[in-house]
Amino acid sequence: MSNKTEEVGLSRGLKSRHITMISLGGTIGTGLLLASGNSIAEAGPGGALLAYALIGVMVYFLMTGLGEMSAYMPVSSMSTYATKFIDPSLGFALGWNYWYNWAVTIAAEVAAVALVMKYWFPDTPSYIWSAAFLIIIFLLNYLSVNTFGESEYWFAFIKVATIIIFLITSFLMIFGIIGGNAPVGFTNFFEGDGPFHGGFFAMLGIFLAAGFSFQGTELLGATAGEAKDPQKAIPKAVKSIFWRILLFYIFALFAIGLLLPYTDPRLKNADDNVAVSPFTLVFENAGISFAATLMNAVVLTAILSAGNSGLYASSRTLWQLAKDGLAPKIFLKLNRKGVPVAALVITVVVACLAFLTSFFGAGDVYIWLLSSSGMCGFIAWIGMAASHYRFRRAYIAQGKDLNDLPYRSGWYPFGPIFAFILCTIILVGQVNEFIGGDIDWVGMFVSYISVPIFLVLWIGYKVKHKTKVLNLQEVDLETDRH
Repeated sequence: MSNKTEEVGLSRGLKSRHITMISLGGTIGTGLLLASGNSIAEAGPGGALLAYALIGVMVYFLMTGLGEMSAYMPVSSMSTYATKFIDPSLGFALGWNYWYNWAVTIAAEVAAVALVMKYWFPDTPSYIWSAAFLIIIFLLNYLSVNTFGESEYWFAFIKVATIIIFLITSFLMIFGIIGGNAPVGFTNFFEGDGPFHGGFFAMLGIFLAAGFSFQGTELLGATAGEAKDPQKAIPKAVKSIFWRILLFYIFALFAIGLLLPYTDPRLKNADDNVAVSPFTLVFENAGISFAATLMNAVVLTAILSAGNSGLYASSRTLWQLAKDGLAPKIFLKLNRKGVPVAALVITVVVACLAFLTSFFGAGDVYIWLLSSSGMCGFIAWIGMAASHYRFRRAYIAQGKDLNDLPYRSGWYPFGPIFAFILCTIILVGQVNEFIGGDIDWVGMFVSYISVPIFLVLWIGYKVKHKTKVLNLQEVDLETDRH
């Protein structure tokens, strides 16, 4: 390993096609492939569609803001923007919050891959698949950033191809061309008390599910630190965000709502059984006999992709925290390929510890870790929105020309303000999930524990180091520019 991290730096081995495909595939995960069916069952096709559309608009604003910052200042952790543009204490808390989020998410993927493999190999011990999964994603990240980029390129390609095939199949079924049925029209869409089943609070619950489904799109920002030409690659990827949200989420949910009634009892199980994924059901209705096997393979790809990307994002976040002086210097160590091996190893170790708790009778501890990490994603998004708002204000306050930005986000300041407010409403609205009859105090504590942890990190660092909110003229807009 090399200790000359400041001279060596991370390898800029991610090509434009890698970043474009990573940004395309980053929105497609088990949240869409599995949980979308449960969302439609809970809030009806109209409620689910509206919730996902609003979250999609918010994510679009967040990603264009992130694209503006990362094209101008390509770094490997979003927390750096909070450190530079707002307050180092906020950057410290956001960075560790984001690392923890992904480390525990990797543990969840390790558990999930074993469940998926049971579909084909029911008698094989789960730990074999879990160990194999960890080894694979570790090697894909360890060998080089180009290896990670290539693997994510093909993982994303499989997911994108599946959605496109699904949409084509759905279109043909809707018009009665295949599937042996007459054109469906809007019959299923208005089934029962649809399209808005369960009212406002049901849709509020779907806001949370939709938000979790979109988490991971911010990986676009993490790749900026290792992009070969971030000034061109990042804007190119960002410009496609609106269309992929429309194509992958809105069109897919609309097609499912037309083809499957929300009253279908099989949709309720979509969270934990790939065989009843709404995508599987549609393919089966089209007469594709191997639909369950096909979707099981795609879901396995999505899990591998999530674990692979999670290990990449968390290790780069930890490396950037060390570079910014907010984590131990040991995490700055790189191998000859410019990969932060120390950060990579500690992340895998923590992910293993979180996962192993479920093997030793501490399943509740694991669920506690996983539930608390879910809220971390919304905290990260709030930090992104605030960072973009401050970046643009500082940029103008220091007399810089907006036309000189490599990529300029539209809708400022509405975009970051809207995203900040909606994320905050969703965080507070989570309380509704635990109120009704007897209050589920344990469930509420489990879900919200990440919020006080974040506040302790933020306030603790602020008190210890006596940091303050930076004056707009003090904001550093030059260091880390490329």
